[in-house]
Amino acid sequence: MPEALLHASGVFAGYRGAAILRGVDLSVHESRIELVVGPNGAGKSTLVKAVIGELPLLGGRIRFDGDDISGWDEERRAARGIGYIPQTRDVFPTLTVVENLEVGGYRLSRRACREAVTAMLERFPHLRALRHRRASQLSGGERKQLAIARALMADPKLLILDEPTAGLAPKIAHSVLEELVVGLAELGRGLLLIEQRVALAAAIASHVTVLVDGAVRYAADGDEFRAIPDPSALFFSTAAAGGQATAPAAKPR
Repeated sequence: MPEALLHASGVFAGYRGAAILRGVDLSVHESRIELVVGPNGAGKSTLVKAVIGELPLLGGRIRFDGDDISGWDEERRAARGIGYIPQTRDVFPTLTVVENLEVGGYRLSRRACREAVTAMLERFPHLRALRHRRASQLSGGERKQLAIARALMADPKLLILDEPTAGLAPKIAHSVLEELVVGLAELGRGLLLIEQRVALAAAIASHVTVLVDGAVRYAADGDEFRAIPDPSALFFSTAAAGGQATAPAAKPR
């Protein structure tokens, strides 16, 4: 397999110098979906914040597209090609569909932004019919389409989706994963997917990492994970793969 687009190696991260993540390794490749699952409090949100640069690393390093970005801030990582769609506050509710897309293209020239908006409305034809509607008036599925389209305005190489099916009806959730997320991978982007709907998300995953108590408990390709009779047992097993990691001393603040 070619070199990973994103590679986190021995990552420690947390809050106020206290490590929540303890020695986490994770890789995301182009055209593949890396699924991260785990119980509440496992460190999934902390992992996302460490990757996008919202949280500084307490140890380890992160490489992206050939660069060591461990010390980069959030804005620089986004400009380099890391896109992020949060679970909540993923669109601006008082703005229209087109206005949301324009915000997503704020780094582009005026002409390039107009062209990108046109391209997004062609890629998401349902949004084209709603282009003058405020985001607050969209359904859950429409809103998630808009959130993804807005993130794509910057043409990221890596897209991080944090619980994209949260609050959606099962049929809509299935559509978001099977059509939108898979479609993004088919276009060559690397996808880091955080999900609570384990069975639904595992069906499309190229690789699965299970986080428990801030450490990687299990990691395998999608086919191996899907063959496990009861994947939820991994969330509660007392035997962690690879042993326990010890947090390094916190860096001075």
